[in-house]
Amino acid sequence: MSRVKRALVSVSDKAGLVEFAKGLVDLGIDIMSTGGTMSALEKAGIPVVGVSEVTKFPEMLDGRVKTLHPAIHGGLLAMREKPEHMEAIKKHGIEPIDMVVVNLYPFEATVAKSGVKLEDAIENIDIGGPSMIRSAAKNSSAVAVVTNPAMYPQILAELQENDCHLSDATRHKLALEAFRSTARYDSAIAQFLGKNFGGGELFPKNLTLSFEKLGDLRYGENPHQKAAFYKDLFDQTPLSVAAADKLHGKEISYCNVIDLDAALAIVSDFEKPTAAVIKHTNPSGVASAATIAEAFRTAYNADSLSAFGCVVGLNRPVDMETATEIGSHFVEAVIAPNYEPEAEKHLESKKNIRLLRTNVPVKREEGRMFMTKVKGGILVQTDAFTEIDRSKLKVVTKRAPTSEEIDAMIFGVKVCRHIKSNTILLVKGERTVGVGAGQMSRVDSTKIAGMKAGPEAKGSVLVSDAFFPFRDGVDAAAQVGVSCIIQPGGSVNDAEAIQAAEENGISMVFSGLRLFKH
Repeated sequence: MSRVKRALVSVSDKAGLVEFAKGLVDLGIDIMSTGGTMSALEKAGIPVVGVSEVTKFPEMLDGRVKTLHPAIHGGLLAMREKPEHMEAIKKHGIEPIDMVVVNLYPFEATVAKSGVKLEDAIENIDIGGPSMIRSAAKNSSAVAVVTNPAMYPQILAELQENDCHLSDATRHKLALEAFRSTARYDSAIAQFLGKNFGGGELFPKNLTLSFEKLGDLRYGENPHQKAAFYKDLFDQTPLSVAAADKLHGKEISYCNVIDLDAALAIVSDFEKPTAAVIKHTNPSGVASAATIAEAFRTAYNADSLSAFGCVVGLNRPVDMETATEIGSHFVEAVIAPNYEPEAEKHLESKKNIRLLRTNVPVKREEGRMFMTKVKGGILVQTDAFTEIDRSKLKVVTKRAPTSEEIDAMIFGVKVCRHIKSNTILLVKGERTVGVGAGQMSRVDSTKIAGMKAGPEAKGSVLVSDAFFPFRDGVDAAAQVGVSCIIQPGGSVNDAEAIQAAEENGISMVFSGLRLFKH
């Protein structure tokens, strides 16, 4: 354990500062400080020594240079157990510093403001603060570094209980948090400057990421697995599960988060009132309608057997009619922009349902990047969303699709991109009737979609996320009654697939757009 006799305090966030400093002084710990922190302490009647008195050098360059001095960093970095270190600082009149209380200029808060100017952002890049934090944390065997105001009561209590000593465990914990804070800070700067100085590069040579823990989850994908949920600090889109408010229900599980994210992604693509009913990341039903209640009812009934225990995404506020419909089924969770008071109260009577509110309109955001973690690395890609241009659809059969069938294709393509490959999706109008997801064989996906649709398969439009490598998938579609197919095309056997469509009286359209989702 190391005794704390002298502390340097220089903070941007002054929450809890006066109480903590008073506690240090009451213990006989000397405090030195700078600028606004020093003024705040003096105003509170706390004895404090200015850093300029210690360095014998004035603050300069509008406060940019204050603590970057050997009198400060020598006092922080000197290893107490090395006689030569202690002799060196004594020779130069440097006294050891046993504690640093520092938090940094509010760079993240500054750049989060709408229309922030580059010069304002740069002025909020802290230099002296991170330098002191790193020096203190490097020498954590002798120096305590406190970067989080929430830790003040705990630190003060330990000092009071142990005659101004802090345990090795506490100082190591503080050092770890300190290095994490500077890593996050530097990542924020790199992210911001990458957008301003990076020339619009999509994939920089070095990808800086930072995440903050929102909380532990009930469990992972399975009850024997542990899990936690982190939010991306630099992709703080207001439309996300991480940013949503949880209004009601027991703790969110790992699978809930993934399914809620999938539901939100689907309904964000549609302008009309739209509902997505999700089971194990795939939709069992999606529908657009004149009202959100009708959209939910239609989406749920697309495959009501699979929908048991589902997660629901809605792109309109939940009214009483919708709440009544949802409440009549076993639904695990709902995410929506908002809830009418009576609707929320009605759903809260279901103790097991989780209600999440986005607080912002549910609509697609441009320019999103998507990441997938793999062992030893991370994959990054742009959004797969592409508007279908009717004029560029290529009809490859004698029978052309009707205008209604093209409308169904456009609806279906938007849904299809959110379903695990291989995907075969059957739609009618603006509703799904059969989903064949995640099969190794496109033929099997087609058969499953037809089986799920039942009689509704007859006269439906089939959307395929990739080309048909052989005619067998088209023949399987014909057997369940599909009238029209949209697929990317591009197979060496396209002619075979087209011939199968001709023989079965099916119109076929090439979109040129593959929509794999792994």
